[in-house]
Amino acid sequence: MSWRFLNSGAGPASHNMQRDEELALALVRGDGVPTLRVYAWKPWAISIGWNQSFDEIAMERVEADGIDMIRRPTGGRAVFHARELTYSVVMDANGRSVADLYRLISEGLVCAVRKLGVDASMESRVIDVPAAGRARTAACFAATTRSEIVVGMKKLVGSAQRRYGAPGKQDVVLQHGSLLLSSEHARIVEYLQLPRNRREILRQELLNRSTDVSAALGRPASFAEAVVAVREGFEEAWGISFQETPGILLEREHETAT
Repeated sequence: MSWRFLNSGAGPASHNMQRDEELALALVRGDGVPTLRVYAWKPWAISIGWNQSFDEIAMERVEADGIDMIRRPTGGRAVFHARELTYSVVMDANGRSVADLYRLISEGLVCAVRKLGVDASMESRVIDVPAAGRARTAACFAATTRSEIVVGMKKLVGSAQRRYGAPGKQDVVLQHGSLLLSSEHARIVEYLQLPRNRREILRQELLNRSTDVSAALGRPASFAEAVVAVREGFEEAWGISFQETPGILLEREHETAT
């Protein structure tokens, strides 16, 4: 199977999410190719899950701070995208389950993070966050779920997945997620519809339950070095060689994402 690697660099939230959907829909139509894409966010942004309500977000604070806002095509909770590498994988499921695909992609991520010098592992259990009302479920990095990447017991990568295709035959998978390069992800609490004291409690929980590459290395980690590690990590874990192309989609892939 021929795989493509795309480094799209930094772009606005709407561009980032549209490109992910375009790649998935092109594969559904039969004129796309399996792709590992990496990108960043400029300006910084908040994304919410497909089924999450905008009512959970304090939009006036988002707008005042010049933060981009977008709904992801995948599920999950709110994420503050700042200094991170976002990856997306678009591929044929070939009959594999959601759990199997999470595990497969996590193998590539673990290898990538280890190439950065971080002793990461794959978490197969679900770590529950103590319940304290609906608001605590609004932020993504507050809990660790199946086959996600951890350092010690702290979450390093958060991911979400969606399938595309005809009814009854949704066999194209989009999975994307955030590899944290610094701790700005905890700023999500500033934009949740919560009283100030509860935001501070949640911020501390996020920092206690998550980590980032810079913290693990004890030095600043760059997007550029993470790009190299992700590409090489997936190649090694999956036994493939990527076809490298610029971060530009083929003309036939520029279909309107719906």
